[in-house]
Amino acid sequence: MIDQVTIDRIMDAAEITEVVSEYVTLKKRGVNLLGLCPFHNEKTPSFTVSPAKGIFKCFGCGKGGNAVNFVMEHESLSYPEALKWLAAKYHIEIQEEEESDEQKLLKDERESMMIVSAYAQKYFSGFLWNEDEGRTIGLSYLRERGIRDDIIKKFELGYCPDGKDTFTRQAQKQGYKMEFLEKTGLSIKRDDWVRDRFAGRVMFPIHSISGRVIAFGGRILKVDKNTAKYLNSPESDIYHKSRVLYGIFQAKREITLRDKCYLVEGYTDVLSMHQSGIENAVASSGTSLTPDQIRLIKRFTPNVTILYDGDAAGIKASIRGIDLVLEEGLNVKVLLLPNGEDPDSFARSMSSGELHRYIQEHETDFIRFKTQLLMKDTENDPVERARLINDIVRSIAVVPDSVTRTVYIQECSRLMNVQEDVLFSEVRKLQFRQSGDARRAAFTERPRPAPVQTPHAKPAINKCEIEEREIVRILMKYFHKEIFEVEGEQPGERENISVGQFVLQELENDGIRSDHELINRILDLFSQNLENQSFKPGQFFINHSDQQISKLAVDLLAEKYTESKRWKKGGAFVESEEDILDLLVPKIVQEYKMRKVKNMLHELEQQIKQASKTNDMEQVMEFQNQYINLKKAEKYLSEQLGNRAII
Repeated sequence: MIDQVTIDRIMDAAEITEVVSEYVTLKKRGVNLLGLCPFHNEKTPSFTVSPAKGIFKCFGCGKGGNAVNFVMEHESLSYPEALKWLAAKYHIEIQEEEESDEQKLLKDERESMMIVSAYAQKYFSGFLWNEDEGRTIGLSYLRERGIRDDIIKKFELGYCPDGKDTFTRQAQKQGYKMEFLEKTGLSIKRDDWVRDRFAGRVMFPIHSISGRVIAFGGRILKVDKNTAKYLNSPESDIYHKSRVLYGIFQAKREITLRDKCYLVEGYTDVLSMHQSGIENAVASSGTSLTPDQIRLIKRFTPNVTILYDGDAAGIKASIRGIDLVLEEGLNVKVLLLPNGEDPDSFARSMSSGELHRYIQEHETDFIRFKTQLLMKDTENDPVERARLINDIVRSIAVVPDSVTRTVYIQECSRLMNVQEDVLFSEVRKLQFRQSGDARRAAFTERPRPAPVQTPHAKPAINKCEIEEREIVRILMKYFHKEIFEVEGEQPGERENISVGQFVLQELENDGIRSDHELINRILDLFSQNLENQSFKPGQFFINHSDQQISKLAVDLLAEKYTESKRWKKGGAFVESEEDILDLLVPKIVQEYKMRKVKNMLHELEQQIKQASKTNDMEQVMEFQNQYINLKKAEKYLSEQLGNRAII
């Protein structure tokens, strides 16, 4: 367990903007920052970070919280694990109490796989640099490929010793369980037979966006036609190859700084690009480019240049990836290298400055790329020319932004000598067909209605949720704010009443408790800190270890809208919420009481009907007396609220 003093130090050090910026490109928007949500696919930014409040909130998917919550959600970590992650980032030493047996049993399986992968990376790197076999085979190979030592260390490359199970036996000696060696794919076990998956291979660790090792790629150095040159870790709970880009951890800062990402195919392509000074390069790791990989790039920049080999396979891969990138709303350029070259060999064939210049001079937008690539085969063939135009139009049709689509259509019209009206018409036809397909899919694939729940299976409904959330929000924002001045106990003495004192006293006087236990717990925490002037409710609840409390606090304190500057510029007087607390707070409390009374009246009506059916007249009379008293309370509250009806 981590002691509270250390937790407080971590919370103070973990600046929300700095943490989130490692994963999301943020742009200034007033006092807040805005970006694309990393937790769901969106084309219009709705992910907001408030540096002043220390919180993030997505108004698209609803996720929100503080820096710890963000790390928990993004890295699938528990609360203590996220604290440790932040402590390591900010170099804060953690003194933990000894874990109980129960806590040890509850350790996350996913974290165990991460720990095994981290050990494997250190073992492979150590073997490469410190063992004869690693130096003479693995290190020699990398240096022969022209890869510098600093790049080898930057990407934590290594070597897995040749032999049946050398690594597995060493890992087990160090206490790592076969269960997790198998699940990460590092070891293969069949009955009593065990072997290392990557024996005799140069190792390329694959890092998550936060820098944790989640998988490996291994290149064999022996010439064996029956063995794959490259071998990757299998899919696991911590590694999904379609969602990962090789080098994203090492490249993300440079991608953000340059506002550009270079996309290549393989591990050594990335290494050579970084070595040549182009450090905003990542690879799809030998897999076909996927929407998830493109969205990963989109977090840091909307600008992508695809660099693929100049052979037929490279051309095919480029064409296949273009539409996917366009569909996600990114600006895509393409650079085909000379035939026989790949990014690895090409980057090593020239200086850093020459490579930069070559890319800038030869990268081209997708229309020019497709046109130049295919035009030579269509010059004297009208049918093939029409097919090429339709191919380009199909690519334009998937672009989500209408302005960008228009620019592409104009470019296509100029290059292909086709009227813009014709191209616009074709794009509209394609979009109409696509939307029709989407509508049909929605109807044919819509989920079946959920079965009707029996009364006892219905989840509890908090009928006062709106009012209670508003009360908690007001308390979090203005708990110590003084709104009234009243007579004190002594003659002539004046006493100030804060928002917290007024609200909590009103609820206590009428014995009002919520039907929702979470609200009761929060109100109790307010009561406990009523006399504590150093108590900062916003910070306290946002950073609370109970994730339900923390999430609710973020939801309530995250403000999506602010008053219009246009009104202020026009000279209109705009009252802020804080200016009218003396009117607002009593009204909110009275509305809450009114809602409670109406709910109780409704319940009593049902109880009276039920008691009447059983001819229990004594209970009917008791319920009726309660009903009459509640009606009096309703009348009083209605007068206080100015006869405003609560529906």
